[in-house]
Amino acid sequence: MINRYVLDACALVAYINDEIGSDMIERILNEAIANKALLSMGKVNLLEVYYGVFRDFGYEKANEVLDEILSLPIQIISDLNDDVFKAAGRLKAENKISLADSLALGLAIVTGDHLLTADHHEFDVLDGKDDIHFAWIR
Repeated sequence: MINRYVLDACALVAYINDEIGSDMIERILNEAIANKALLSMGKVNLLEVYYGVFRDFGYEKANEVLDEILSLPIQIISDLNDDVFKAAGRLKAENKISLADSLALGLAIVTGDHLLTADHHEFDVLDGKDDIHFAWIR
């Protein structure tokens, strides 16, 4: 069985910055390389990582980090299909979560994947709901 995950920005930032939880991300990336896991990430969530690095370290570092991310075994989802659009809209309307986090979780719900995250302040209220599966990195 192949484990399937959607990464949110905080999970990828934890990996890039070697923060607590980065070991779990590294293990899952290695599983993906070995075709034992599938990882995806919405382009809006990738944008969160990019603009954060750009803001803190500038254009060159942001592009360097982006190139590093794009070399990882992560499928970047550029399109926003109707099912993800509606799921994210419902999540945003019914909960106090950011738009980007609603998109990441909407993608995970629609695909049936686990959302790989550390955002307890955003998602704890949704943990345990029927159609939502989290993989907490810390």
